[in-house]
Amino acid sequence: MEHASRLGSWGELYVVLGTSSAALVGLLFVAASLHLREIVNDAIYKIRAQDTMLLLVATLVQAAVVLTPQPLHLLGIELLVINLWCLWIPVTLLFRALSANSRRRGGFSAYRATFFISTYVIGLGGSIALMVNEGWGLYLITLAYIGGLLATIWNAWNIMLGIGQIERKSAR
Repeated sequence: MEHASRLGSWGELYVVLGTSSAALVGLLFVAASLHLREIVNDAIYKIRAQDTMLLLVATLVQAAVVLTPQPLHLLGIELLVINLWCLWIPVTLLFRALSANSRRRGGFSAYRATFFISTYVIGLGGSIALMVNEGWGLYLITLAYIGGLLATIWNAWNIMLGIGQIERKSAR
């Protein structure tokens, strides 16, 4: 398989990235279980927690796919599917938020949506490059991967801040 021989240092990077994703999935499970009532009772936090979990699992799968010995064009196809699925999540949320009246949008952030969407569009570009056997596509894939991790961390931070506010109000 040509991919395995070309991977080189990328393999080490994706072991670290995959491990980071797995650790963040575990931490999100722990944090969500500690504050399950607050998350379940708030539609915004529920959606954010669900989408954050799905996107973190997608990054973990992406790392596994990159580390699997296979030709670059097959890797590109697999990453294209993952990035399309990841792109579908913020695009769906964007349309839902834009179709809702301003009061029902809750904590929707156009900046967050733009960041998520841009991240996965970059991933699509990297996937297409790999599909035509251009190894530089891994740079775009890695940029999108790190962007996805940052976006999910941003989401988790916002969930924690919101739950902290709920807890502070209920303690009064």
